[in-house]
Amino acid sequence: MRFLQKGPLANSGFRRLWISGFISELGDWMFMVAMPVYVFQLTGSVSATATNFIVDLLPSLLLSPVAGVLADRWDRRRLMLMVSAAQVAALLPLLTVHDSGQLFVINIVTAGQSALATMFQPAKYALLPTLVAREDIPAANGLSSLNGNLARLFGASLGGFVLGWFGLNGILVADAASFLLAILLLIRPFAVGRQVSDHQPVWRAWLEGLQEIRRRRGLRAMLMTVALMGMAQGLFAVLFIVFVTQRLGGDESDTGLLRGVQAIGGMLGGAFIGALARRTDPRRLLGWSLLCFALMTAFTWNSSYLTTSISWFVGVFAVLGAPGVAAFVGRMSVTQMHTQDATRGRVLATLQSVFDGSQAVGMVLAGALVARIGLPAALDIQAGLLAAAGLLTLWYVQRPADVPAPWEDHRPTLEVAQP
Repeated sequence: MRFLQKGPLANSGFRRLWISGFISELGDWMFMVAMPVYVFQLTGSVSATATNFIVDLLPSLLLSPVAGVLADRWDRRRLMLMVSAAQVAALLPLLTVHDSGQLFVINIVTAGQSALATMFQPAKYALLPTLVAREDIPAANGLSSLNGNLARLFGASLGGFVLGWFGLNGILVADAASFLLAILLLIRPFAVGRQVSDHQPVWRAWLEGLQEIRRRRGLRAMLMTVALMGMAQGLFAVLFIVFVTQRLGGDESDTGLLRGVQAIGGMLGGAFIGALARRTDPRRLLGWSLLCFALMTAFTWNSSYLTTSISWFVGVFAVLGAPGVAAFVGRMSVTQMHTQDATRGRVLATLQSVFDGSQAVGMVLAGALVARIGLPAALDIQAGLLAAAGLLTLWYVQRPADVPAPWEDHRPTLEVAQP
């Protein structure tokens, strides 16, 4: 097994983080897919189902800054252990659900699971650069992205299968098992240094993360890049449905098929990035992948003038997943390598909040753009935002020469607050 003898997978700590991240995300996807379906089965109400979607989304937007502070203040491995254990406990109220009268219990559990997942991700991606060599960071992010797509592909399918065959209790058992497996992989400590913590109030610690962004040109540029990426994603989420149903004449199953096949390109892209990343500057990886993503997206939208065959677009959307993954890997790697270890969790969480907020703006703008300028022009604007993000990255983001690697940061270290 030569692939375990070099690169990020040569580090046993990263391997455990990588596998535990996959298992945890697998459980998250099972839950995310199964709960709205169960709510609709239980109530037959579209509005109740939409409410379940909303309570799943809100914690990510609201709690990302707090999650970043915790990722910098507490031992990250222990934080992930606590989150995984809490996710198991938070599932238990589902045992009381038997009819639509307990719908509020489902929504509370959904919000709790979403909040806990929000706490897990900044800790995971802030810990990652401390486990691998600096030149292996993009490859490690590529492998993590590969995991995300695998979890999405298999977790979504398993969620529907388990719910259909074993009901809500089956989801509870399968989801709890995934979190318990993640705990087993995280119990043994990683060989990393202690984190810096001065026990400041959460709001002041969060402001320090903002100051880190303000001080570094690369991170300031990433704010705009991430905002443009988020707005483009928000436009995509809405316009994609309109494109498939109105432009291609597809139905609900076609919409699900075309959205799902993007995971195929995502998996291939994640595997390819793992091999390419050691020879590629993350800044260039992000910039050029965004430009490639923009061109491919524009081609996808405008190829509908030539054909509306669903079979054609299955192939096109499958390929489209690859530059999307490359852009994610580049974005994460640039952010990690421009940020010192003591504030990395807060910076990652802040940029994720910017992405989520901009995505919401894009969703709101989508309807207004279609009404004013029509669907084709709105789709081209979406591709144009990706191109603008790529050009901004190539022009403004510099190499992170002024940022010490985690193992080179010799500032005084205080005892980490224990969770």
